[in-house]
Amino acid sequence: MLASTARQTVRTPRAHLVALGALLMQAACGGGSGGEAEAKAAGAAAQATPAATPAREVDWKAVDAAMGRTGTEQPGNVRRYGMPRSDMRVTVQGVPIRPGFALGSWLAMTPRGDGVMAMGDMVLKESEVAPVMSALQAGGVEQTAVHHHVLHETPRVVYMHVHAMGDPVKIAQTVRGALERTSTPAAAPGAAAPAAEPLGIDTAGIARTLGHTGRVNGGVYQVNAPRPETIRDSDMVVPGSMGLGTVMNFQPTGGGKAAITGDFVLRASEVNPVIRALRAANIEVTSLHNHMLNDEPRLFFMHFWANDDAVTLARGLRAALDSTAQRAR
Repeated sequence: MLASTARQTVRTPRAHLVALGALLMQAACGGGSGGEAEAKAAGAAAQATPAATPAREVDWKAVDAAMGRTGTEQPGNVRRYGMPRSDMRVTVQGVPIRPGFALGSWLAMTPRGDGVMAMGDMVLKESEVAPVMSALQAGGVEQTAVHHHVLHETPRVVYMHVHAMGDPVKIAQTVRGALERTSTPAAAPGAAAPAAEPLGIDTAGIARTLGHTGRVNGGVYQVNAPRPETIRDSDMVVPGSMGLGTVMNFQPTGGGKAAITGDFVLRASEVNPVIRALRAANIEVTSLHNHMLNDEPRLFFMHFWANDDAVTLARGLRAALDSTAQRAR
């Protein structure tokens, strides 16, 4: 009886494949009208291959409540949460670092199947790394990288990249619980955005030089250059707004100068050409690492630092961009 059942199990899909093959052959050989034959073949293929399950609609109000802060909509059906470390007083080579320059924790979510894919970066004091990691692991939020972004900073700052799949409310609760093990300030309810102040750097000249226009955020001019190719993580497409674009931040330091930092998102073949371009412009390379574990194509993230005339530094960054597929058109 078991042998008979096994034979039936094997024979049934083979019959489907033979039928599908016959229909496709009929369409290719002109049997019947082209439209009718193609429709039959498409119908058979649809039966043979189940359709992908559409992503379930996410109750973002519930996720916001679980996070304790309101997310913002980003391109590619992404919701992003910012958790700036305005409590930290960090200097790099005498430059006080603004939260929007290099101290911004964040988490982004995008619907996938019956839940979400979540990625983010947590800015931590050295003493916070172990308790935050334990809290995240207990809630099923994994780590994909732990590293530094800058050199010579005081006090030392550690960056922890996170990844999770599943229920968005549970992920938000876990991340919030981990944040409570740090001195990250809670979101101020209904806080108005501070009035924009003159930056004292030539942002128009920076934009022309880079070929990408930026935005002012918390006294920092932020420029993003997206990758041109489709990026996947474990066979799932990852929108660029989940941290897959090259970021170039300019923080004014007086007299038309700016400190710059950020990260280039690179394929393996681009890594050393970008290093050479940055060093030729006297821009320090401060870190090279991965942010994901199962990305395709494999991506490397290169952080940098310099403090000089803002437009001059933009020329160096443009030379590095031109060594990649992100070159401006």
